[in-house]
Amino acid sequence: MRHSHDHAGSDTAGYPFSAIVGQDRLRLALILCAVHPGIGGVLVRGEKGTAKSTVVRALTALLPEVGEGRRARLVELPVGATEDRVVGSIDLEKVLRDGERAFQPGLLADAHQGVLYVDEVNLLHDHLVDVLLDAAAMGRVHVERDGVSHSHPAKFVLVGTMNPEEGELRPQLLDRFGLAVDVAASRDVDVRMQVVRRRLDYERDPDTFAARYAEEDADLARRIADARAVVDAVELSDTELRRIASVCASFDVEGMRADLVLARTATAHAAWRGADTVTEGDVRVAAELTLPHRRRRDPFDEPGLDPEQLDDAMDKADADARAHEEPEPDPDPDGPGSGESPEAGESPESANETSKSESPEPDSSAPGASSGSERSAGSPGPQFRARLLEIPGVGDGAPGRRSRSRSTRGRTVRSTTERGTGLHLVNTLFAAAEHQTARGRVAGPMRLGPSDIRGAIREGREGNLVLFVVDASGSMAARDRLSAVTGAVVSLLRDAYQRRDKVAVITVRGKDAELVLPPTSSVDVAVRRLRAMKTGGRTPLAEGFLRARDVVLRERVRDPRRRALVVSLTDGRATGGADAVRRAKRAAGMLADTGVASIVVDCETGMVRLGLAAELARALRGGCVRLAELSAQQVAGVVRAAA
Repeated sequence: MRHSHDHAGSDTAGYPFSAIVGQDRLRLALILCAVHPGIGGVLVRGEKGTAKSTVVRALTALLPEVGEGRRARLVELPVGATEDRVVGSIDLEKVLRDGERAFQPGLLADAHQGVLYVDEVNLLHDHLVDVLLDAAAMGRVHVERDGVSHSHPAKFVLVGTMNPEEGELRPQLLDRFGLAVDVAASRDVDVRMQVVRRRLDYERDPDTFAARYAEEDADLARRIADARAVVDAVELSDTELRRIASVCASFDVEGMRADLVLARTATAHAAWRGADTVTEGDVRVAAELTLPHRRRRDPFDEPGLDPEQLDDAMDKADADARAHEEPEPDPDPDGPGSGESPEAGESPESANETSKSESPEPDSSAPGASSGSERSAGSPGPQFRARLLEIPGVGDGAPGRRSRSRSTRGRTVRSTTERGTGLHLVNTLFAAAEHQTARGRVAGPMRLGPSDIRGAIREGREGNLVLFVVDASGSMAARDRLSAVTGAVVSLLRDAYQRRDKVAVITVRGKDAELVLPPTSSVDVAVRRLRAMKTGGRTPLAEGFLRARDVVLRERVRDPRRRALVVSLTDGRATGGADAVRRAKRAAGMLADTGVASIVVDCETGMVRLGLAAELARALRGGCVRLAELSAQQVAGVVRAAA
């Protein structure tokens, strides 16, 4: 477990903030949160190797001293941390030993007036993310548990980093982060050379390298301290507040959090540049950092903010602000008024941002995307709210919301004499009550012993590995039918995203089965791969089931807590004659022997039905549903994936 670090006592100089090449947007976001921690933290999204953690660690050295010569701390939160470790809990040892009710603070107390850094925040359990964001927004931690009521300050700069390809945060949690920045490695050769050169110089002699940038870092630290001192005095006029409200309304963001964060960020930006009043420029910069991640309501929405849309929103806000200003006295009816005001024109900054907008992704279903007998799967058909496919039994509790599991949260189902997830207080007292006479208790507090302690067994929900085996063969190649199948897969992928599952996709066609998507938590990657899927040829279902067996067994070694569910979408027609059907059933039995839960989605259509998908489901010892029955609107209840 990683603990808090006091950088003042470090033997080796850290990488200077001023030496970081590029990443200007990220550096500004971090500085603004340092100026006004009430912004609520920064979410940093980007591929590996983009210096995300380096920038965060470098910021800590710029924060003002906490007191008595102690520098601000960087507290790193492990992904596997428990809620007790994060917020603190009752000191059970002291209670039992001394009979004194005492509270043991957690990592949030350590992070007070420093930086709380969560790497791979998208892999952290949702309820812990909620706890962190609540503390970051309120500046305090309130704990009400186990008969203890405790509150302490926790003002810190919250920074979460994540690689989107390893899974997204739910939109509800994205909205809780004040600012969000996407980072990527520069494609400019000179910039890349400069990054490597500085890193090599730092590794060769950290102290000399840090000394080279000491003056610049000291200047940044002074500016942050000065801005912190005046940020509460910065004026936010009604004109700019109306502009903020208008921009948020234009982007149709939900709730009022975006308006508040945008106002705080604009105020912090004004203080950072040494101004005493918020201007339109401050609002625009704040909007670029505040709104992009709040536009995603679905895992398949493209991230980012369209500069042209922001320009339009700012122009609309400007017109709205002018409409509410006092009219000029005695306007000249013959004067100019129909032309555009010079102030309404596009600024050089917005023009530059517009030039950076991403070009649309090519459509894999366009003519020429495939040749010969192969065809692209094209656009998925209509999506729907998928019914719940659930694994029976109780798992070990990989974070998620699909199947039942033993959990550190959730309802308490029983107690145990072994270590559970927290204290089962009632049964602990019951166990102790039996021994009070033997322990000589006549009056006064109950006498407890170590043997009395009962742990709580809790049951919650877990995420699973949902492995899709998609039949892309000639027997499934009718365009309308395949469109319906891919639409169903996308609907199931959306459901997997919401339930915090890992997903993998195997396609069967031609002579082999291809793992087009190894197990991942990034369902938007899965959708892109699915749209590029080729169709046609024979139906090697046996190979598909054997490939699924290999994936399941391998993932059990990598992630033993995460149970797997195999969802096969096929019409069951293993082309190649009776021998191919027999091979498919044998392979299905081998997959079933691993104990994995499975369900077959029967995609067979037409007047003549062979019922082969149902036969495969029996060989898999799992369930079978028709394609039309996947919609939660049409079928109520829960589908159990295995008998």
